[in-house]
Amino acid sequence: HLTADTFISQTRDGFVWFAKIPTRWIDVDVYGHVNNVQYYSYFDTAVAEHLIRCGGLEPQKSSIIGLVVETKCTFLKSIPFPAVVNAGLRVNRIGTTSVTYEIGLFLNDEVVPAAIGYFVHVYVDRSTQAPTSIPSERRDALQKLLVKN
Repeated sequence: HLTADTFISQTRDGFVWFAKIPTRWIDVDVYGHVNNVQYYSYFDTAVAEHLIRCGGLEPQKSSIIGLVVETKCTFLKSIPFPAVVNAGLRVNRIGTTSVTYEIGLFLNDEVVPAAIGYFVHVYVDRSTQAPTSIPSERRDALQKLLVKN
């Protein structure tokens, strides 16, 4: 799997697609920076936004959905409030039923990430929860994010 070393030399231009996510007052903890659990929320928001905008996902209606089975975040720098998080996405691997995203969280216009991580979806039939092939429209959208490491 990915390690911090995988990303230490990574910059903004290594990511294919971005979601802009403003930090919220509620994201900040007693130490005055965005709490660690919110970073995972940013990952989830970026992936979901991409799938809805580019992959034909209709969260309430799609019969095949992606469930998160693994995620990891390496924190490199605190994110303050207010700020804009630019969540960069790329895909490291596409299998028959799963996909592994790599995500970089960039503070405002910075080129070095504040955090890096990965996020694994396994596609399942909504009603049975049985693993199933990634739908073609989503696979096509994911292929556009695929990078070679």
